Amino acid sequence: QVQLVESGGGLVQAGGSMRLSCAASKNIFSINDMGWYRQAPGKQRELVAIITRGGSTNYADAVKGRFTIPRDNAKNMVYLQMNSLKPEDTAVYYCNADTYGGGYWGQGTQVTVSS
Repeated sequence: QVQLVESGGGLVQAGGSMRLSCAASKNIFSINDMGWYRQAPGKQRELVAIITRGGSTNYADAVKGRFTIPRDNAKNMVYLQMNSLKPEDTAVYYCNADTYGGGYWGQGTQVTVSS
């Protein structure tokens, strides 16, 4: 079964850092873009960051300068390095992968930033 699995979420103090990981199953082939989205209660799901297979990136204005989205194409993995975290970053973070055959979503991982 094709699957994306996120890990690395949890509770962190404001100003701290956290690194999320997303691993795609081996039977997901020819991934084009990989990205991270987030959704807080009562808010729309929003794009956080995206990286193309060629390495081009795009970041939401709210996270520019604080987050980066490294990718390892050979391992079918993408990461989200989050620095200088703020309470408003609190959300469920979802990994996404796009292929020519369709799109895939992870189940999400909770990130909570306190104080």
